[in-house]
Amino acid sequence: MSNTSNFKQAIEKARGQQLVGPNVISNALPYLGGGLILTALGTYGGLGVINARPEIFMPTFWAALVAELVLFFVARGVAEKGNNSTALPLLALYSLLSGYTLSGIVFMALSTSGVGIQGVGIAALGCGVTFIVGRNVGSNLSDEDGLALTQTIRIGITALFVVLIGQLLFSVFGVYTPSWLEIGISGLGVLLFVGAAVVDFYILPRTYQDEQYLPAALSMYLTYINLFVFILRLLIAINGRD
Repeated sequence: MSNTSNFKQAIEKARGQQLVGPNVISNALPYLGGGLILTALGTYGGLGVINARPEIFMPTFWAALVAELVLFFVARGVAEKGNNSTALPLLALYSLLSGYTLSGIVFMALSTSGVGIQGVGIAALGCGVTFIVGRNVGSNLSDEDGLALTQTIRIGITALFVVLIGQLLFSVFGVYTPSWLEIGISGLGVLLFVGAAVVDFYILPRTYQDEQYLPAALSMYLTYINLFVFILRLLIAINGRD
C-alpha cells in the first residue's frame, strides 16, 4: 500500500502539465519485469522455508517485512534523486524481500481448495490483462478525467489502508473478519488497484522525466503486487468461506 504516499504529490506535479517524460514508462518496463522476476524468486524461497522449516518462517517473515519497509523508503528516496546506480541494487533486494513476505498468502492460496496453483495463475493473468487495458485507457485520458480518477483512487486506497489496519488490530484480539466482509474488502481492493494501473499510465509521464525510470518502475511494481495480492485474497475468501 506504500504507493498511496506518492499520489498527492503526483497530482500536484501533474496538474496542468504536459508530458515531461513521454518515454519514462517504456524505460521503466525492463526494471518492472526484473523486479517481478526477483519477487517470484523470493516467493519460491519463502515457500521452501514454509515447507522445510515452518517454525522459522514467521520470525523471518517479520524481519523481512521490517527490512522491506526500510528499503522502500531508502530506495525510493535515492531513485527520485536520480542516483540509479545506487538505487538499483536496493530495489533488487526490496523485490526479493517483497517476494518472501508474499509467500505466506501464496502458500495459503495453494492450500485452499478451489484456488491452488490455478488461482495463482489467474491472479498473475489478471495483472497482465490489467496492464494491457490500463495502458490503452490511461494513456488516452484527458487531464480532467485523469486528475479526477487519480483523486478518486487516492482517496479509495487511503480508506482501504485504514480498513486493513483495523483488520490487523482486530485480529490481534482474536476478532476476525466475516467471510462476506472479506470478500467485499478484497473485491474493493481489486477494483482500486485496477484503477491505480490506469492512473499510472496517465500520471507517471507527467511526473517523472525519462531518466527517472526507477521511481516510475517502483510505482508500477507496487500497483501490480497489490493487485496480485487482492486477487488472491478474493479467490481465497470466495473458496474458503464456510
